[in-house]
Amino acid sequence: QVQLVESGGGLMQAGESLRLSCAASGRAFSIYTMGWFRQAPGKEREFVAAISWIGGTTYYADSVKGRFTISRDNAKNTVYLQINSLKPEDTAVYYCAADPRIRPDQAMGFTNHYEYWGQGTQVTVSP
Repeated sequence: QVQLVESGGGLMQAGESLRLSCAASGRAFSIYTMGWFRQAPGKEREFVAAISWIGGTTYYADSVKGRFTISRDNAKNTVYLQINSLKPEDTAVYYCAADPRIRPDQAMGFTNHYEYWGQGTQVTVSP
């Protein structure tokens, strides 16, 4: 079993930067891919970014390339999402998720492959 806890969300102003954290506990050694997703009011949950736990391969949604950076600290069992130049359209609940199975890198963006999810952290960006 894996537990995920997000932190770092808050009320921000457009143009500012923010770093979200997701700490994994329990059987964190079984995680092969960690991902970030977000869900805005009235919209479906969408994939944001993912990283393989061992190799560090990253994958980003086209909508966030250039501003978002995913990284991990294996020693701390933590994955981060650095968000630069925040925009109002970034407002959403951000979730981290874990995939315990070995899959090709191309599968990191598949939402239904993630078995463990955090509770989410709210990011609100004012203009």
